[in-house]
Amino acid sequence: GTYGLVALFLVSGLLELLLWTDKDEKEVGDYGNPLSLGMPLGWSDDMRDRELNNGRAAMFAAMGIIAAELATGKDAVEQLI
Repeated sequence: GTYGLVALFLVSGLLELLLWTDKDEKEVGDYGNPLSLGMPLGWSDDMRDRELNNGRAAMFAAMGIIAAELATGKDAVEQLI
């Protein structure tokens, strides 16, 4: 409930302030390979464009889910069933 929301807000704020900070020696948005799952794909214009397109597709998907929920009154899981 309310305590969970407050805890989530505080934890995300601390992560933003302490861990997810921009460094002057890196380009904007370059957070490296945080999970180190294999070889990094590199920091190129092509990879930057792919990441932007994936983010845009995710935003459109989220908007579609929200619009469908507002139109039908069912959440995303209920709409699948």
